Amino acid sequence: MQKILEINHLTKNFGRIKAVDNLTLSVEKGQVYGILGPNGSGKTTTLSIIMGVVRQNSGTFSWFGNPSGNFAMRQSVGSLIEIPNFYPYLSLENNLKIAAHIKNAHPDDIDRVLKTTFLHKRKHSPYRTLSLGMKQRLAVAAVLLGDPEVMVLDEPTNGLDPQGIAEVRNIIRQEAEKGKTVILASHILAEVEKVCTHVAVLKGGELLASGKVDELLGSAQIFLISAADIEKLETLLSGSEMVKSFSRTGDELTVSCTGSTSGADLNRFAFDHGIALSKLVAVKQSLESQFLELVK
Repeated sequence: MQKILEINHLTKNFGRIKAVDNLTLSVEKGQVYGILGPNGSGKTTTLSIIMGVVRQNSGTFSWFGNPSGNFAMRQSVGSLIEIPNFYPYLSLENNLKIAAHIKNAHPDDIDRVLKTTFLHKRKHSPYRTLSLGMKQRLAVAAVLLGDPEVMVLDEPTNGLDPQGIAEVRNIIRQEAEKGKTVILASHILAEVEKVCTHVAVLKGGELLASGKVDELLGSAQIFLISAADIEKLETLLSGSEMVKSFSRTGDELTVSCTGSTSGADLNRFAFDHGIALSKLVAVKQSLESQFLELVK
């Protein structure tokens, strides 16, 4: 696969604060790559560096194999890093004409991006009349001008209601289905899980984990189990190598097993030691639970 973005040992300090700490990761063509982390984890700083808004203290990055100093890639990468500045008294169409001029994109592309973001019927409306969700979609429309190969989005659904979140999510999905590469930073984990193929988890500027979303979620198998003699079952599990950890709620145990352990393995293990499980339910791990486990 073609590497779109490579980041190697990137570090950025703001005074005594280390915003990005020796970060290394890569994004390949067609991936929807989510950068996750709590506030202050370095997400926005990382995106600002790779877009040339902020300069790193050390480390390198490259777009399409070109070094960071070469910004000829600007035509191929559309970004939404900060809150966009649109003129409140101008129409959507005229605001996008200004954006197209700045990006050196053809103004004929404006109708296409307005249709993609479901704003074409409001093209003559002043910007100030838009809802928050519409304003965010207009910002995405500006990113799409010129049909860039890559979209870089910082918190694209921040502050939106459920309908607005769904609208932006669908736009990202549509663009990804066209084969575009999307890099987005977000703290809305459920949304990232729905749209991203790959994730990187940051904390304090450091990379804690990265990889495919399904592999990250599949690193541990979680089961809800019960038996008549719950104390005996607890004792058995505490000495098993297939069990990473477990907790008890009433007469049920939530068991986290190693990645290769199946429900059948767990059932057979208990049966071989004289315990018949009365309940065995596989629990789908969420990105949120894995994220919270990583950033503890």
